[in-house]
Amino acid sequence: MMQHKEFIIPFSGLKQGKHEFEYTIENTFFESFEYDEFNGADIKLDVTLNKMSTMMELEMKARGTVNVNCDLTSEPYDQKIKADLELVVKFGDEYNNDNDEILIIPHSEYQINIAQYVYEMLVLSVPLKKVHPGVLDGTLKSEVLDKLEELQPKDTKENKEDIDPRWDALKKLLTDK
Repeated sequence: MMQHKEFIIPFSGLKQGKHEFEYTIENTFFESFEYDEFNGADIKLDVTLNKMSTMMELEMKARGTVNVNCDLTSEPYDQKIKADLELVVKFGDEYNNDNDEILIIPHSEYQINIAQYVYEMLVLSVPLKKVHPGVLDGTLKSEVLDKLEELQPKDTKENKEDIDPRWDALKKLLTDK
């Protein structure tokens, strides 16, 4: 895995207050994590670092699209994604990332790498079931959809003549109270 140097924020030289960082994330970012579920990615990430005397707050907002394959038809399409993550960074004796919302880093640390948090936030923002919008509104024409339609179980309607007459006698018992 790469170090992702562009996602390392050196906070030691920053003044207290808010600092803005902008990133454009493409598919090479996910490939570096050996994640190959996306065909492409175009995501804008805004990171706000609020540095205080005893801790820091990171607020990450991502907006964009990832190109994925539909789970039903395997047709590629652009899935819009939107993700937000707030992370509190505190200083302690040793590194601890057990909590999802609080990161503890050693007092001697002078920078923070947010690449792993960005990766997890973006991967989790994609829906579990990826369905092409054309499938939902009926505009997608695909061989796979045609085959699924063909293989779908047909509704069988029972004729009134096929009903066993003993059922009528039982139904009559219910209504003759």
